[in-house]
Amino acid sequence: MTRSLFPAAASYPNAKNLAPRRIWCLIFTFTLLACAFGQSTETFPPPGQPAKSGTPGQFELIGNSLVSAQQIFLGTEDKVFFVDKVENNPAQINGHPAWASEWATGPNTQRPMDGLTNAFCAGGNVLGNGTWLNIGGNQAVTYGGLNAESQHGGGAYDDPDGRRSMRLLTPCDDGNCDWTLSRDLTANRWYPTVETLEDGHIIILGGCNDGGYVNDARQTNPTYEFFPSRGRPITSPILVNTLPANLYPLTWLLPSGFLLIQSNWATVMLDYKNNREYALPDIPDAVRTYPASAGTIMLPLTPANNWTATILFCGGSNLQPEQWVANWNIPEFRASTSCVSISPDVSKRYVKDDPLPEGRSMANLIFLPTGQVLCINGARTGTAGYGNQSFAIGHSYADNPVFTPTIYEPNAPEGQRWNRDGLGSSNVPRMYHSSAVLLPDGSVFVSGSNPNSDVDVDKGLKYPTEYRTERFYPLYYNERRPQPVGLLKQIGYGGESFNVHLSADDLFGDVGNAKNATVSLVRTGFSTHAMNMGQRYLQLGSTYTGYPNGSAVLHVSQLPPNPAIFAPGPAMLHVVVKGVPSVGVMVMLGNGKLGEQEIRAIGDLPESAILVEDDKGVSESQNGNGAVGRGWDWKGWVWVVWVGVVSLSGSW
Repeated sequence: MTRSLFPAAASYPNAKNLAPRRIWCLIFTFTLLACAFGQSTETFPPPGQPAKSGTPGQFELIGNSLVSAQQIFLGTEDKVFFVDKVENNPAQINGHPAWASEWATGPNTQRPMDGLTNAFCAGGNVLGNGTWLNIGGNQAVTYGGLNAESQHGGGAYDDPDGRRSMRLLTPCDDGNCDWTLSRDLTANRWYPTVETLEDGHIIILGGCNDGGYVNDARQTNPTYEFFPSRGRPITSPILVNTLPANLYPLTWLLPSGFLLIQSNWATVMLDYKNNREYALPDIPDAVRTYPASAGTIMLPLTPANNWTATILFCGGSNLQPEQWVANWNIPEFRASTSCVSISPDVSKRYVKDDPLPEGRSMANLIFLPTGQVLCINGARTGTAGYGNQSFAIGHSYADNPVFTPTIYEPNAPEGQRWNRDGLGSSNVPRMYHSSAVLLPDGSVFVSGSNPNSDVDVDKGLKYPTEYRTERFYPLYYNERRPQPVGLLKQIGYGGESFNVHLSADDLFGDVGNAKNATVSLVRTGFSTHAMNMGQRYLQLGSTYTGYPNGSAVLHVSQLPPNPAIFAPGPAMLHVVVKGVPSVGVMVMLGNGKLGEQEIRAIGDLPESAILVEDDKGVSESQNGNGAVGRGWDWKGWVWVVWVGVVSLSGSW
């Protein structure tokens, strides 16, 4: 029989007669217990197994989307939200074609949503309170993507100008959340980048006024601003100096609190608090920004690398500024195989990494819960963009799609980091305006491709508007998943550690697997134009205790006490055992509010150990290394329990 930690009053015949002194001792004891647990200790039920099966290493068509997936993000554990440009999608809402929708991945159902204004080539990211922003876009259009007579709605598509729009959505699971409009931006922004800051606010960088294949001096907006607003926009020298390929500047918040910005060939670190840029060396081998559109990602932040940010760039196009014109055979130009990385907080130099198996433009680099990186989508030749020139493939400026993904292993030796063993191929070309995002069950949701000015589903067109949507199932997918107990719903910046319990089944019958078990956080990001804005992966510090019955407890640290390492807001939490992730749960990082986050000292972790039982009882068979910090050890718990016992015994 299981006894409650807090027995009912009926368990104590004289409970009503307890001396006030004892009552206060009990309160004191339970307060100590609460303090020992630290921050919020509300936990999730153990995650179960994936709701569906899939063939490991393969793609599965799961249906057709209501709108083309130019932009997608995972808003809840069940919901993927789509944002498209205004075009003649067959789904209707409020008397006009829909250009936004919601896909419930569990029941595999969808609903159209009103996108409000034209979100063509907008940027997006999530605020520290969990609200998603979709920022900027294009002017109002009519059939064929032509400018509408009115920029205020009406006409064929009833789409107001979206270039200054800030559209907000707080995701929900009941179908009752919709996009709303906030105040306008200070100026038009088509192709802006959006990054979440350490206080949960947003910085918005770059863009242009009217669009086109690339930017130009007439229409560029080489500034940045903030949401919530901090006043007038601020001019950025790197954006001024990197025309014409300065749209969607590649941007990451660094643990130092600076921002890394990579645009065209140039790279800087931006001290956005003091509005100063510090030049770094040019990126080698290829342009990585749109429309070269390399795959980019910040590699996993782990205890082993002291949560040091390293950014990886793979693919793109080796074109000089004067070559960014649409008067030559762009689709025949080979994309780059080059991969380079930089760790700007510790070194200002780019480092060559293992090249891609084939050149690729418009590749999405997507984190798996294991910390591996899936490279998916894109083309071997050409660039992003479309037009009506004779050289275009239909309208596409790219050709020769890459149908087979490949996986990057950050911890593999140099020369062995890319691998596609056991991976199958898709049958769907994922060209310009494709997207991908990780789902909680560890599969990858893949949709989109539309290098066309309006919906075009002509069967004779090589790259039509694509609604077919797939899941890709990594090799671990059908393995029995760990079902950890004790996953917190909210994780803070520093504070006391928490315990995660794993059964013998979770450890695949070998308690030794606790040694390499990890607890990771993944922000899946806002996917568009070969980027997942805000995507980030962090491994929490942990130690373990293994028990004779084959179970184990992971002792897990809160986040490092620096919100710039991983900005506040929602993220997925996974436990990975023997390369197999638990089904992810959506947790809140930080206090769930905009503004300065509470910082606490990181708690100590007990040393790792596996306990064995023999005829002399339970003993420790081996030790590991505990993490650095401050926390409660067994002596602290003995003291707390002793206080409780004394209070109940009446000795005080």
